[in-house]
Amino acid sequence: MDSPSLSQKSTGFRNMRWVIIVLFISGVTLNYVTRNSLGIMAPELKTLFNMSNEQYGYITTAFQAAYTIAQPICGWLIDVIGLKIGFAVCAVLWSITCIFHSGAANWIHLAILRFFMGTTEAAAAPANAKVMTEWFPKKERTIANGWGGVGFSLGGMLAPPLIYGLHSVFGWQAAFVVPGALGIVWALIWWKVYAPPRESKLINPAEREHILADQDPPFTGKKPALWTSLGQLLKIRRFYGIALPAFLSEPAWQALGFWVPLYMAQVHGFKLKDIAMFAWLPFLLADISNVLGGYMVPLLSKRFNLSRINAAVLTSTTGAFCMLCLTAAAFSQNPYIAVLLISMGGFGHQLVSSMLGVLVMETIPAQQVATANGLRGSFAWVAAAISTLVIGHVTTLYGAGGFFGVFICLGLFDLVGALLMFIFIWDRRPSMPPAVPVMA
Repeated sequence: MDSPSLSQKSTGFRNMRWVIIVLFISGVTLNYVTRNSLGIMAPELKTLFNMSNEQYGYITTAFQAAYTIAQPICGWLIDVIGLKIGFAVCAVLWSITCIFHSGAANWIHLAILRFFMGTTEAAAAPANAKVMTEWFPKKERTIANGWGGVGFSLGGMLAPPLIYGLHSVFGWQAAFVVPGALGIVWALIWWKVYAPPRESKLINPAEREHILADQDPPFTGKKPALWTSLGQLLKIRRFYGIALPAFLSEPAWQALGFWVPLYMAQVHGFKLKDIAMFAWLPFLLADISNVLGGYMVPLLSKRFNLSRINAAVLTSTTGAFCMLCLTAAAFSQNPYIAVLLISMGGFGHQLVSSMLGVLVMETIPAQQVATANGLRGSFAWVAAAISTLVIGHVTTLYGAGGFFGVFICLGLFDLVGALLMFIFIWDRRPSMPPAVPVMA
């Protein structure tokens, strides 16, 4: 391809790839605000609808079951029809479903709505991997992934004060209507702005060259059917070094969003205002962890001559040890120390989770990353659904004391996941190129 002239290179936005990241972060932030609104409002909704912890567990499990089933399907759809259409449609649908929460009359209505919301919100994680591989050269993807993952925890961080403020001023229905309406506006902006670098009319030609020079050539073969694509991924041994740690890691993240507000209310006597003041802290540390992890991978890779795969495994292992703070939180009698320890758990979890995203990009070809990240998410959300049912049953049976055993287990799971990463995915040849072909 001929080099563009200096005048051509001056056209279009500079650093458009980072504009796309900011746009994507804002969409995922709204995604997480809408899903976490239920957790923040849980103490009041339990009273309003006369729900037990077990019934609340059924509601959250409905979301998780749908999310589990839909992630690889959404990922495959995005791989086939593209991010522009796929993610915009899903965003509109999850936003409308969130608005409909305001008309719920009992816990069964909430469970049905959460199922439909989970089906469409499942597009977020597959879309994350697709954005990174489409808009960033290989050498920048770990850093971009760190920043891109901020949206997943930023939404959780903003949800408590935002939802509490809407509830206080306009009533509980506004906690669902306003985030849903904002999601529809965002989807329209995404539809207008997004296109891959090869097709974007907004990108500067020089930046387009910079991105495409360090990417695999575009895939021109026939896109496989859903079941064919999933079957190919399940034959890769390294994929289990991603999927099994994801299975073990996800229950802790679900607990931060859905159960920690109830834990602080039932164990430490927090009111809704107190929850709004402190429940965002784990997600703040998760944001910091996301960004830090993105820079740790190239740093470790350069300093110790490691492949990006091995650097990501070591970074994830660091996060697994941080998760021991959740185990320590079970023994804390001081509510503020408990919040601090739980927040450190959020830091550790997101370090693990962001590295799993890096490993997907490093081991799966670009044309299948959304499907692979969706399948990884299905493994994670199977565990999420199981853990939610278990936590709901245990805390209903044993009351506040049930949270003691829950937090001990949540703090230990990721160490097992780290061991599995060393078994399945650790590359004993540090300089070996990380890509593993899946399709001809």
